[in-house]
Amino acid sequence: MTNLNSTVQIKIKKMRVGRGIGSGKGKTSGRGVKGQKSRSGVAIKSFEGGQMPLYRRLPKRGFKPIKREKIAIINLDKIQRLIEAKKINKDSLINIDFLKKNKIINKSFHKFKVLGSGEIKDKINLSVDFISKSAKEKLEKVGGTVNLKQKD
Repeated sequence: MTNLNSTVQIKIKKMRVGRGIGSGKGKTSGRGVKGQKSRSGVAIKSFEGGQMPLYRRLPKRGFKPIKREKIAIINLDKIQRLIEAKKINKDSLINIDFLKKNKIINKSFHKFKVLGSGEIKDKINLSVDFISKSAKEKLEKVGGTVNLKQKD
């Protein structure tokens, strides 16, 4: 004889609320009477019953300015790769407008900074807002020129 408990699976039907008084979940559908929680589409998010909510207990950190200017940062090795791929002409002046026009950087950037990671082999002309010391040294070593824009 087989054990009935292991072979028989009991399937409980889903409760259908609001289907008459005889169902046990009719009229107010188990939500009680009146009040915010009895209405449809209401969820009291992050409400902890009067206890100070978690988002107010934790300290706030940092500051994000609204008018923060986005700075495009490019290393020397990336400029060299773009020259080798013929996306940049080494004789032309490389500035933020030139990079935006050739779709090398996004339109949302306002300023342009060059960093000195990697090596540069070609002599190039740059017009930048910021440049690192190492990048400036490497450019001048190969005979390139750097024009720093005046701060507004």
